[in-house]
Amino acid sequence: MPFSIGESIIFFVIISLTTMLLRVLPFLLFPENKETPKYITYLGNVLPYTIISMLVVYCIKDTSFIQSPFGLPEVISIAVITILHIWKSNTFLSIGAGTVIYMLLVQFVF
Repeated sequence: MPFSIGESIIFFVIISLTTMLLRVLPFLLFPENKETPKYITYLGNVLPYTIISMLVVYCIKDTSFIQSPFGLPEVISIAVITILHIWKSNTFLSIGAGTVIYMLLVQFVF
């Protein structure tokens, strides 16, 4: 069901205002001159590892380790990402290289 022009304008205004509010809200809740609450600092330290762990589980959930290629492209790519990240501590490099390695393995090797 297509939107009318008026409905489209209302839709985009609501989306724009919501996006702006979400961008400004942290600055309103945690001004620069006040100390950040300890639980927010804790979540900032813990959540990135939790989210990455969830992404790894999601990415390999449908991988079959009992049928050919036995999950080798995934395991090799995860190993490359891990080694590069430990070695260079560059998230962009490790994820980018791991993605390229995975695509090359899937397209040309397995």
